[in-house]
This record gives sequence, structure tokens and C-alpha cells, in this order.
Amino acid sequence: MTADLVQAGYLAAVVLFVVGLRAMSSPRSARRGILWAGAGMLAAVAVTFLDAGLADAGLALVALALGAAVAWVAARRVAMTDMPQMVAVYNGMGGGAAALIAAVELLQADGLGAAHAAFAVTGGLVGSVAFSGSVLAFAKLQGLVRRSLLFPGQNAANLALLGAAVALAGLLAVRAAGEGAVAGGLLALFFLVALAYGAAMTLPVGGADMPVVISLYNALTGLAVGFEGYVLGNVALVVAGVVVGAAGTLLTQLMARAMNRSLANVLFSGFGAAAGVEAVAEGTVKELSPDDAAVAMAYAQRVVIVPGYGMAVAQAQHKVWELARLLQERGVQVTFAIHPVAGRMPGHMNVLLAEAGVPYDLIRDLDEVNPEFPVTDVALVVGANDVVNPAARDDRGSPIYGMPVLDVDRARMVVVVKRGRGTGFAGVPNRLFTADGTRMVYGDAQDVLAKMVLAVKRL
Repeated sequence: MTADLVQAGYLAAVVLFVVGLRAMSSPRSARRGILWAGAGMLAAVAVTFLDAGLADAGLALVALALGAAVAWVAARRVAMTDMPQMVAVYNGMGGGAAALIAAVELLQADGLGAAHAAFAVTGGLVGSVAFSGSVLAFAKLQGLVRRSLLFPGQNAANLALLGAAVALAGLLAVRAAGEGAVAGGLLALFFLVALAYGAAMTLPVGGADMPVVISLYNALTGLAVGFEGYVLGNVALVVAGVVVGAAGTLLTQLMARAMNRSLANVLFSGFGAAAGVEAVAEGTVKELSPDDAAVAMAYAQRVVIVPGYGMAVAQAQHKVWELARLLQERGVQVTFAIHPVAGRMPGHMNVLLAEAGVPYDLIRDLDEVNPEFPVTDVALVVGANDVVNPAARDDRGSPIYGMPVLDVDRARMVVVVKRGRGTGFAGVPNRLFTADGTRMVYGDAQDVLAKMVLAVKRL
């Protein structure tokens, strides 16, 4: 009877996971989806304690209480601008947990069988890569690691490291399937090599590609959890892992496609590693005061606001929305344009705008808004750079040529709020900044937008 109840609980958890993920596909229902998925996880954890095969239930409860306490405090304190770092950490924790499960199963192996041994080792390899890669991604996003590491022959060295990890994995699988428990030294060497490969794979990736990398590690974590779910005979883990792996894989492909890049190019080209170089495109930059920019928008009929990572750094999303509301009160039609890879994780700008209270029906994606720019009076770019660079559209010599961008340069006037005069994370000079219809407003986005708000109020 208890076994049937456990399986029923796992089935209910799986249904809640799927329903929750489906709801997360739309900003309007995303909050509800998170609650459904959370309820599914709660159900899965609760019925696990009813499993007769569970050992050390007391220790598991202690770990559960500690983890929940840490997560509760961290979630309440983390700033919305730091959400990418939190996502990277949680990705890593999932992969690390799957790797630890593999380690325990292999150390206790007593004729696992070929299939179980293969899944355990594969989950350990994938989970270790996701863990170390996510930790390094967190360090880059947090500014703890400020430079990407590039050296001649790097791809060959990484390939050799991966080959060594796969070879060790094969040896472990054979021993676990045929001889029982494996030697601790061999297991430790396997995990060290796998962890080293995850870090080595992330080191050359530039900041501009971090959204794709985070999404990839999310997919790898899901796959690792699914593999270990098979080893443990846990249906909920298998289904949840497969769903997360599939969703992460699809999202990774969509993100890479949004940059007109292959996944291999993202991982192995070192693109954007030289980000932050102080350089501008050839031409004359025309500056504008915040007050004059505010006047231009106040007397416009249509304004499109394009948020970017600079808005996130300045935590200026509330000021952006305050400015938008003031413009709407004056009869200006205001919309927001979001590029798929703006920010440091998928949906980063959407999360920030939602936190500020921007209604979902004012937010447009790239395909929706691009046809509207030619009839837009003012395009206000707040801290965005690479995603509005017209070189991607018409300069075959540009490194980002072919990447879909927001066509803000086709608006009648472009106002760019920018903290400094350097390039974006892709390290590519932006010709938009010297275009005839562009005016630059330099300064911290929070400060600049506050001045714009005051200027509109004085009109």
C-alpha cells in the first residue's frame, strides 16, 4: 500500500511539473506555473520520506531544513539584477547533486548491470561538467573572474580533457557492471577530470554569450538528473530531468539562433572575450542633455524603450517605468522592445520590467516591434549595445553580422543612455552611436532617467 502511495505521489509530482512548465511559457501565467512546479517538488519530497528503501531519514531531514533555510534567505535578499548569478548557482547545485548520486552508486556498486552502470557514469560526467561550468559562469557574472582565458591550442587541449573524461567513464562503467564496487582513486580521478573539463569549457566564453551558456548548463543538469533517476528507479526524477533537459536544449538553440551563431561557435570561438575595450565606431558622437531628451519624448506621438544590461546594473527599471507612465499621461504611445539575448540570462529584461510593474501587453519581442520602428518618433535605448548594432544587419565584415537586432536606427530619433564610451560585451564598436539620428546621453542610467522624469514633470 505504501509503495502504491509513493508511486501515486511521484505521478502527481510529474503532472504538476509538466503543468507548471507549460504555464511558464507565458509571462502572464509564469507566476502560476512556478507555484504549480513548486507544489510538485513539495509532493515529490514528501512522498520520498514514505519510501521504505529510504535510509538515514533523519540526516535527510536535517539537510532538507538547512537547504530550505539557505534558499529562503538567499531568494529574499538577492537583487533582481543578480538573478542570473542565482540561476547559474542553482543549475550548478542540481548538476553537483546528480554527480554525488553517481559517486555513491558507483562506490556501493555490486553488479549494477551494464545499463545502470552506463547511466550512472554518464550522469556523473554530465553533472560534474554542469556543476563546475555553472560555478565559473557565476564567478564571471559576479565579477569574481573578470577575464576570459584564451591561449593557442585551447580547443585541442579541451578536447583531450574531454576524451580523458570519457575514457575514464568507460572504464568505470565496465568495472561497475562486472566487478562490483570501483576503486575510490579511479572514481576521484574521473570526477576531477570531468570538473576540470566543465571549467575549461567555460573559461574562453565571453560575457556576451553567457545567456546561452547558462541555458546549456541548465539542459545538462536536467539530463544528469534524468540519468540518475533511472539508476535510482525514481520516475519523478526521470521525467523531471528529461523535461528540464529538453526545455533547456530547446532554449539553448533558440538563444544561439537569436545571435545567428552555432552552439559550437559560442563555446569554442572565444567570441566577446575582449569585451569592454574602449572604442567607438568611426564618426562624430552627438551628445544630448537628459532635459532635452525628455522634451523630445514628451512631444512625440510614439516612443519605444529598449532596455539592456546597463539598465540592470543601474537598477533603473523603476525609473524607466515611471518615465513611461508620465509619457503615457501626456498621450504618448509607449511600448518596450526586448531582444532575446538582452541581459545575462534568458528573459532577464522581462524579469526586471515585471518587477517594476510594466504590464505584459506593453512588451514586444524582436519580430513584433521591428516593423514599428520606421513609424516611431523616439527610440530610447537604456544600456543596450550589441542588440541594437546596425552592423549586424548590413556590415559583412562585422563579427556579429547576421545576428538579428532591434532596428532602432530606423526610428526618426534615437536617444541612447550609456554609462561609458566603450563597446558592449561582444567587443564590437557600435555604428548606431555615430548615426545622424542618434543622440547620446552619457551617465548612470538611474541618474539620467531621474533627470528625464523631473524634466517631463516640469513641462
